[in-house]
Parts: sequence; structure tokens; C-alpha cells
Amino acid sequence: MDRIARTIATEIDARPEQVGAAAKLLDEGATVPFVARYRKEVTGGLDDTQLRTLSDRLTYLRELEARREAILASIKDQGKLTDDLLKSITRADTKAQLEDIYLPYKPKRRTKAMIARENGLEPLADAILASRSVEPETLAEGYLNEAVPTVKDTLNGARDIITERLTENAALLGELRNFMQREALLSAKVVEGKEHEGAKFSDYFDHSEPWSKTPSHRALAMLRASKAGVVTLDIAPEPETGATRAEAMVAAHLNTGSDAPGDKWLRKVAGWTWRVKLSLSMMVELMADLRSRAQEEAIQVFSRNLKDLLFAAPAGARPTLGLDPGIRTGVKAAAVDSTGKVVATETLYPFQPKNDQRGAQAAILNLVAKHKIELIAIGNGTASRETERLVADTLSLLPKTVKAPTKVVVSEAGASVYSASELAAREFPDLDVSLRGAVSIARRLQDPLAELVKIEPKSIGVGQYQHDVDQHRLSQSLESVIEDVVNAVGVDLNMASAPLLSHVSGLGPGLAEAIVSHRDINGAFGSRKDLLNVARLGPRAFEQCAGFLRIRDGSEPLDASSVHPEAYNVARRVVAACGRDIRQIIGHDGALKGLRAEQFIDDTFGLPTVRDIFAELEKPGRDPRPSFKTASFADGIEEITDLKPGMVLEGTVTNVAAFGAFVDIGVHQDGLVHVSQLADRFVKDPHEVVKTGQVVKVRVVEVDVPRKRIGLTMRKDGGASAREDKAMRGNGKPSRPAKSKDRARDHKGQSDQNSAFGDALRDAFNKQ
Repeated sequence: MDRIARTIATEIDARPEQVGAAAKLLDEGATVPFVARYRKEVTGGLDDTQLRTLSDRLTYLRELEARREAILASIKDQGKLTDDLLKSITRADTKAQLEDIYLPYKPKRRTKAMIARENGLEPLADAILASRSVEPETLAEGYLNEAVPTVKDTLNGARDIITERLTENAALLGELRNFMQREALLSAKVVEGKEHEGAKFSDYFDHSEPWSKTPSHRALAMLRASKAGVVTLDIAPEPETGATRAEAMVAAHLNTGSDAPGDKWLRKVAGWTWRVKLSLSMMVELMADLRSRAQEEAIQVFSRNLKDLLFAAPAGARPTLGLDPGIRTGVKAAAVDSTGKVVATETLYPFQPKNDQRGAQAAILNLVAKHKIELIAIGNGTASRETERLVADTLSLLPKTVKAPTKVVVSEAGASVYSASELAAREFPDLDVSLRGAVSIARRLQDPLAELVKIEPKSIGVGQYQHDVDQHRLSQSLESVIEDVVNAVGVDLNMASAPLLSHVSGLGPGLAEAIVSHRDINGAFGSRKDLLNVARLGPRAFEQCAGFLRIRDGSEPLDASSVHPEAYNVARRVVAACGRDIRQIIGHDGALKGLRAEQFIDDTFGLPTVRDIFAELEKPGRDPRPSFKTASFADGIEEITDLKPGMVLEGTVTNVAAFGAFVDIGVHQDGLVHVSQLADRFVKDPHEVVKTGQVVKVRVVEVDVPRKRIGLTMRKDGGASAREDKAMRGNGKPSRPAKSKDRARDHKGQSDQNSAFGDALRDAFNKQ
């Protein structure tokens, strides 16, 4: 554990003691949000990002240590463990290095080298290595027997033995791995006859780029094309000189520096070993590394986008009308009150074939008046702009003395999945599936977090090649994101649904359902301590969850804050020092003026906790999410054909990837702001500039109606074309001029850097 703590401490910029303390808490069942928020004194203030990394690395490094022990035990049982070998195994800091060292001692199937040894050819291999001045053929004649009757057979056997030694040489494998990681090229070639079938992968029909610089989305695109049988992939050194250099590296481990007959023969063996054995194993290893790296980057992109989406500003507890647009099937309408309870549903038919616009307008006006609607949420799917125009026309009919509701276009991604889910069926057993989507749209405007946690994250549509990555790892990462956001925001204990409660620290689906059931039977919780009356919710779960649950207007004012019950006494001492009632202090800026946090430190609670208590007393239960704001789509801009280069529009960021951001500008087709167009400076990571759900102003740069592609810019200079901008990569320095063939490939195969509108970019997202 000491070695693990030192390693992780270096990686997360902490001390080994902090890592050890955090690991102990996590091992005891504490959650990351709980440790980050309420155990700052124990961990020295590690934040949730550090703790997530710590948790992931802890698992890997413990597996590494377990494998190290197993390898040591295996070699020791063979009686082959030397001091030097022990040192090598002890110093190995990756699983790959460990396995390289273990290769010569690892039990294996019967190999050609084993057969050669059984045929008495190991002495021949040693003789060739020892007697370089003698022709290997001459040496081989002394080892002929029934099993190996010819000189060629004996030399092939000696070659197999030497080759096996080379392929099990940890030092050589490390050198070749480093060489390949630096200089290998990833190449894709179209499979003959698959050109038409795999047209969407045309960027990769004849493509080559450095393995080390291949971005996640391009790697996943090529891997998908390979899996579909459209292209073949290879990872190899540069063809003209790279293979020769690799062979020379192998030969160097045989010390073949002269022109002696033995050295010439051994150089041929080295070349054969590289071509037949090592190049293939290196290719397989690097392909696995590429897949793993690309998947991890894709998962990080998905996680960041999901976090931004869940942190989106809530419109608040206001009566809302949700509209799920449709044409032939009608517009589904659902009115919900300020608590999200469904109070009315209706289906409107303002479009073809019924064209009952007056009837639809009358129904909307009736719903607005009857239920005092303040917000109208319109799904952004098919017929969204037509529905928005209908609402605008309808609201114009209201008397000027009546305040019109605010209309907002809302992402309906995942709403249909939720509508047909078992959860929705339990929540709305008497409501038609088609109307449940309208309810979801209304509620996600009121509180995006509370509604989106009911939907499988992979159905929300903010991922990149999400179906091509490790689904278990993806689910783990997304669950961690949801847990972090839910606990950062806090949850109203008397309003939250079971799906939302299930993500609170220390709870889960079972306890969440038990809490809701207890609430339904016994009424609202009066205080946090009443949670201990919930079936199966014991002191341990209470400790983990209590601080993240809020009770408004309860018997204990501190229950509305994020102050943990275990620290209520500290909070009361602070209040007593003010000489005022707690209800006069909570929520009043400056109420604690004149007090110093250091005055209230004790043996249990240190300065970080006391400072948090001060902050909570002044602004209890403060929501970390931004204030509500929505994009205003331009009137008359409803279809892609309405767009013209130069138009300045407002839109909402729907997705962020490594190569740029997609923005909904109200024309049913998201536009792309390429990474080079996000700012008037060099941008390495789009997340530095934009995030999912953000309202931005963009300028139209290019419109490709046949292919439904919209190029946008956020640059103040109006947006140079992405191709003109390609010279400003790296540290803002011009790159080397590309050859004519390279330029054509850059415009296609390296489109994430050089062309905002290449086919590869559009395939980079699963928007369904």
C-alpha cells in the first residue's frame, strides 16, 4: 500500500498520507461525494476530481500488485528467482512491463523452439552465437539426426530457439514498444468491393497518420469501419526506413556488428524475427492500446458533456406546459403544476392532415388560463419550429393586460426512451405513452437534473461513438458523473423521486424506493433524523446521505442547508456567538461579520469544515447551477434553406467533441463550430470555451443543403475558413507546407483539424 500511495500521490499532486487516508475511507464504504465534502480534515482537502482519479488508480495498482505477487510466486516455485530478477519485477510499474519480464517463465503451449530443444538443437544455437567466424551451415552438420535430417532443418530449429529468446527479452520488447509508440503509423485501406457499401467511411479508404497523434473520434471511426469489414487496419513503422530500423534494434541484441558468417546469418534471423513475430505482436498490442486510449477519451467527452447537461440551469418551480411536437400524429400537450404534477393532457392537430390550427390555439389558451402557465416547453424534434410559431401566434392573442408565458425550446433527447420505460409506466400507469414524453419535456425545463436522471445516460445523445466503447467502463463513468452532480446540487427530501434519490451518497435504488414509500405512507419528513425510521436505512447510510438531503421549512432550520447533522453543534456555537436566533442568521449576508472560523475549531472539526459551515449559514442550500437563460431563435429562420452565410444567430450547444461543438440554431439540423472557429485564439480543447447547454452567438460560415451540413463560427473576425486556419496549429505556429497529395488527405482524413465539414466529423456522433 505504501508503494501505491506514493504512486497515486505523485499523479494527483497530493501527499501519500492523504492518499492512504482517502483509500481507507473508500474501502470502508464511503462515497466520493461524502469524502470530498465532509471528510476534508481526514484527506487534507482532496476534491472530488482527485478522489475519482485516486479510486480508479487504486483499483489498477492493486491489480498490478496482485499480479506482481502471483508472478513472483510462479518463478519462485520454478526455482528460477534470482536477485536481479526480483529487482526487475519489483521495479516494474505497469502490467505490460511485468508481463514482458514474466514471458520466459510463463507456462506455454508446445512451441517450435521447444521441439527444437527436444531435438538437441539448443547447443547449435549457442554455438552459432559463440562462434561467429564459422559458417552456421558447417556447425549445423554436427547436429543432424532422424528428427532433423537436413542442414536446413537444423538451422531452422536454431533460428526458432534464438527467435523465442528475442521475443521474450524484456529489454528488447521495451525498446521496440517505445520506438513503435513514437514512430508507428496507423494505416487504413479499403477492402476491394466495399467502396459503395462503406461510403460513409470514405475518409479512411486510403489513410495514414501517426499512431501517437490519432485523436479518439478518428480512431473509433476507423475501428468501426474495420469491424464492419470496410477497411483493413495496420500499425507499422514508416515503410521506407522504419522496418529497417526495427530489424537493426533486434539485431543489436545479438551483437551482430561484423561481416562474419555467423553475424550475417544472425542478422537474417533478426529480420525474420521482426517481420514474422515481433511486428505482429507489437501491432496487436498497439491496436489494443489505441482502442483503449480512444475509448477512454470518448468516455471522458461523454462524461463532461453529461455533467454540463445535468448542471444546466433550472427554470424553477413554475407551472409549465410541455409540448411534444408532431405532424400527422399531432402535438402532445401536458400541463404540470409547480411541483411537476400532471394536471392536464391533450393532443392538438394544428398541422396536416387535420390543419386544426384554431382548435389547437384555443386548447393552448385554455390550458394557459386554467393552470396559470408561466412556461411553455417545446421539444426540439420534428415540427419544433412550426410548433414554436404556433405558440408565438397563440400568445399574441392574449390580452395585453395578461403576462404571456415564456416559450422555451427544450432538447427532447431521450424523452421517447423514457416514455416507453418501466419507470414511466409505474409513474404514469394511466397515461398514454405518447403523452409521457410531453410531461418529461415540461419537467426537464423546470429541473433538468431531476428529470434527466430517469433516463439511461446513453439515450441522452451527448456521446461520441458511445456504442463502440467498453460499456461497463462507460456506465461506471456516467454513474460517477450523475452521483457527483446530484450530490453537489443537493436533493429536496420531500419532493425528490426515487430515481433522483437513488444517486444520493449512501443510498441506492432499494433505499430510495423505501424512502419514497415511507413518505407516501407517513407524509413529509419533518427532519433529517426521521430518515432513521425508514426501513433498512441504518446509521451508516444516514451518515453518508444526510448532508446531501434538504428539508425546507422543517423543525430544524439547519436541515435546509448542507451542514451535516454531525456538525450541528458547531453551527449552533457559531449562532450562539452571534447572540441571535438561528432563523435570523440563516440566509443573511454579513450576519457572521466579526466572527473568525478559527474560533470554532475543535478536536473533531477543523478549519475546512468550519469555513463550510460559515458559508452555509450565510447562503444555505445554495444551488451551484447557473441562473436560467434560454436561446432566442431568429424569426423566419426555420429550415436549413433559410440560412445564408454571414447571418448572426443565437443557439444552444448540444454536444461538445474533440474537434468542436454542435449548436442548435432552430433549423432541425445542428450546426458545427469547428475547434478552429471557437475563439480568436488557439483552442486545444473545446471544453475550454463551450459546454453542453450553453447559449452562444454564432455566425453562419457555410451551408451545404444537400448534405445537411452547417458550418458556424464564434470568432469575432467573422470566421476564416477552417482550411485557411489549419496553419495555426500546435503553439500557434505555422505547420510545414503539405504536399499536394497530403493536402487532399488533410482535407478528408484529418478533417477534425483542417476541415469543419468533412465526412468524418459528421460520423463522429451518434445523434439518435
